[in-house]
Amino acid sequence: MEQKEIEDRADVYHLVDTFYIKIREDDLLGPIFEKHIKDWPKHLERLTDFWETNLFFIRKFKGNPLLKHQLVDAAAGHTINEHHFGRWLNLWFETIDALFTGEKAMIAKNRARNMGTFFHVSMFQARQS
Repeated sequence: MEQKEIEDRADVYHLVDTFYIKIREDDLLGPIFEKHIKDWPKHLERLTDFWETNLFFIRKFKGNPLLKHQLVDAAAGHTINEHHFGRWLNLWFETIDALFTGEKAMIAKNRARNMGTFFHVSMFQARQS
């Protein structure tokens, strides 16, 4: 498959959809996501809004993803750890590298890396309170 630039919402949706197919099939991450996401089409649209906002600065996403991740961690008995975040990030990079190239692809990787670190640290800190 030939790689292309991430140019628009359709490209972002393709990235998100392809990525979450991998997530749902993953032995480590799949069960966590399947337990908490009941409406996958709605969730994919929401995540497309999130990444479209992050890549194109289009203000579509509204919400608090950190709080959602903290709630999922609490529901999982505070067992989400660096292995989960590492696997998530590896699958994200793998998906981007298979489909896309260019500046937006690099931005998507860097933002995911930064968010993963921030979420992991923030979830750990939330456990302390």
